[in-house]
Amino acid sequence: MRQHVNVVTLGVAEVEVSHRFYVEGLGWNPTLHVPGEVVFLQVGGGVLLALWSIEAMAGEAGTTAPPAGAQGRAAVTLGHNVADESEVEAVLADAVRAGGTVVVPGARRSWGGYSGYFTDPDGYRWEVVHNPGLVVRPDGTVVFEG
Repeated sequence: MRQHVNVVTLGVAEVEVSHRFYVEGLGWNPTLHVPGEVVFLQVGGGVLLALWSIEAMAGEAGTTAPPAGAQGRAAVTLGHNVADESEVEAVLADAVRAGGTVVVPGARRSWGGYSGYFTDPDGYRWEVVHNPGLVVRPDGTVVFEG
């Protein structure tokens, strides 16, 4: 199996609520929207974020559960890297205006960066981060410098 991911799928309670949050609230452009069923958003070169009805997901893939011993959802965060600290704050504010909730305000981190966290309407946690050591090269390769 090759080392890559093309689609990250989040099971959501109401597809149209997620559509409003990501498309109308955050201004993302859908690649495909099947009302009430699924929304696909291109989030990188060859990478899609799918927001799929959790009932439809369970019907096809089976029910999901958090890892043994974990409370609530599986321990996952989605990372959104930005250019600087002020952009972290701007994205957190955008998320709140779109209907999200800031769960950890932006702050300097011990590893040298700056980040904060918000949740979408289904509770999926996004890290908005300025990591000065993370560099995306023009060919899409990610390297850690410094």
